[in-house]
Amino acid sequence: MARPARASTPLPTMTEGPFYPTARWRAQGPFAGDWDADLTRVQRAGRVRVATGEHLGLELQLRDSAGRAIDGAAVEIWQCDTRGRYRHPRDGGTPAEVDEGFQGYGEARTAAGGGAAFRTIRPAPYSGRTPHIHVKLRHASFGEITSQLFVEGDAGNAGDFLWRRLDATERTALALKLQPAAEGGLRWQARHTLVVPA
Repeated sequence: MARPARASTPLPTMTEGPFYPTARWRAQGPFAGDWDADLTRVQRAGRVRVATGEHLGLELQLRDSAGRAIDGAAVEIWQCDTRGRYRHPRDGGTPAEVDEGFQGYGEARTAAGGGAAFRTIRPAPYSGRTPHIHVKLRHASFGEITSQLFVEGDAGNAGDFLWRRLDATERTALALKLQPAAEGGLRWQARHTLVVPA
């Protein structure tokens, strides 16, 4: 299995964007209760729908700038589906335009070694943006940090206004290196270290 990408630069903070699903909407909206770490399967009315796109096993390792693993941290990710639609009331997509098999948002907690795992899809672009995954981290030791993860080497990065604002070390901190997966019905896997202030 691939080792997590080494990172020593603290995670640059970025906007959560207009499609962050608020806690209230997650609790009371049409998809209440279906926010686990597997974004590729949605169960509705006794039927399981599976996300289109190339499935990705995403393993995140959370460490502070002193190298200590951070356990018990809340990790949230959200991203658009392969059609460029977010599972969010402000996105405006009709049911026919949204991938009903893609959960769009997921959450997990880091284990004793600082790791959290998600099953999602390879990020897709949407109008004006390169492929990316939003991430929000919460823990008593550092508070709350919101950022975005990008696909290393994606051709769209050079034209993305947020990617262009990053310096070389910040880009390394946010660039996911996708590797072909050998098991579990996944097409890709990525292991990445997220560094927070000590």
